[in-house]
Amino acid sequence: MDENSKRVRFGILGCANIARKVARAIGLAPNATLCAIASRSKEKAEKFAAENGFPASVRVYGSYDQVLEDPGVDAVYIPLPTGLHVRWVVMAATKKKHVLVEKPVALDVAELDRILQACESNGVQFMDGSMWLHHPRTAHIQHLLSVSHSTTCIGPIHLIHSTSTMPATPEFLESDIRVKPDLDGLGALGDLGWYCIGASLWAKGYQLPSTVTALPDVTRNHAGVILSFTASLQWDQPNRTVATIHCSFLSHTSMDLVICGSNGSLHLKDFIIPYQETSGSFDFTFGAKFVDLHIGWNVRPEEVHVATKLPQEGLMVQEFARLVDSIRDCGSRPSSQWPEISRKTQLVIDAVNKSLDLGFKPVCL
Repeated sequence: MDENSKRVRFGILGCANIARKVARAIGLAPNATLCAIASRSKEKAEKFAAENGFPASVRVYGSYDQVLEDPGVDAVYIPLPTGLHVRWVVMAATKKKHVLVEKPVALDVAELDRILQACESNGVQFMDGSMWLHHPRTAHIQHLLSVSHSTTCIGPIHLIHSTSTMPATPEFLESDIRVKPDLDGLGALGDLGWYCIGASLWAKGYQLPSTVTALPDVTRNHAGVILSFTASLQWDQPNRTVATIHCSFLSHTSMDLVICGSNGSLHLKDFIIPYQETSGSFDFTFGAKFVDLHIGWNVRPEEVHVATKLPQEGLMVQEFARLVDSIRDCGSRPSSQWPEISRKTQLVIDAVNKSLDLGFKPVCL
């Protein structure tokens, strides 16, 4: 079997802007290849293929169904609006196509369960597009959070703070799919909150919080879609931890993640998209105290740099393709790790929404 035939063959459903980035990532991943692209019209798909310099071998289709019917496609990437995910992910799974789907995965956990059940019953791999989880920086930080490494562990986590904000243009606020209730009804809660909620859960080893509370500073557009929100998550066991989250389409760009423990703290200023795709950095402070008279600190943060040979999107595609290859060629079962991560993230998103509906009352999980 030659190297090309061993690669996982991808099709892409839709020509959303983010599809350009993931198409590039498919090209960079050593175990993946792009073989098909579809839009609602063949003309749009042909234009997308030309603009992105796809080779002539990439098949161009004028409907999503044609990609799903293509026997030369092993897996599909779905960057469609959230409101269309159930239909197309379920259809892809029934056609035995493995599914990498853009986040947010669904509008609520009931929809997500339909998606996950279809993938599980058809034996296909599911993964959402949370690319930052695949950066080697993330694994490096996870090592520092682990209680098994007591010499550098920051200790039991007491506080997590994360932001994901962007200054949306008037055009975005008027016409982007992320502010349309019939396309992406979760707005900033789904688009940006998926990252911050996911980061808080990741820091806590994917233990669900005991309570979730939305704060009363929510901003909605005229259609009721969330443009900005703040929420807190609280864990009571095994130790008390509070996470604060702020996400907004109405603020200057930020992607902060702060994790404070009893012995040290970590600070990322670009946790979702690193400043450079060849490396990621974070500040690590351990054993900090104030000096005499409280006029300074006894230590300065250590800036840790973690290099990567592939951009995080390429690493995401590589890991997804590795799982698909193991299923396809070795008879392995799909990994349950990624569906479980998505479902826990969705559960907390639903809880934030419920707290908003209840007038900012705490919601127990």
